Amino acid sequence: MSTPREEEAAEFLRNHKIVELMNNLTSMLFFYRPERPKEFLISQLEQMKASRDRAVDSPCLFDNSNLDAVVGILDPANQGHITYAQYKEALKTLGIKNFNELPEGLESDRISHETFKREAEEGLVRSAATFQT
Repeated sequence: MSTPREEEAAEFLRNHKIVELMNNLTSMLFFYRPERPKEFLISQLEQMKASRDRAVDSPCLFDNSNLDAVVGILDPANQGHITYAQYKEALKTLGIKNFNELPEGLESDRISHETFKREAEEGLVRSAATFQT
């Protein structure tokens, strides 16, 4: 059973997305392995602040080339589309929790590469935006 103080602390962390922020920063540290980690973290926080203040994209681990690689894995025959099951699983694997459950191509179970990449980019940007809105 949690004390009122513990519940208050948990709510604070949840409301300010502190856990998500720390997870994003830690992931970026492991991915980039900068020579000067403290300066790198400061730079990432400054970029996040700028993205909040100017409504630009937050720093993100994945770029277009990474999404092209994911599409290549999902569609090795290069048919130009993936299934809805692949779409859903890939977005979840990328850590995207909230995504379009009714994407273009759902009715024919053929989600285009472009639709997948657009949804992935938007979801990754939302996931990277760990500042309070």
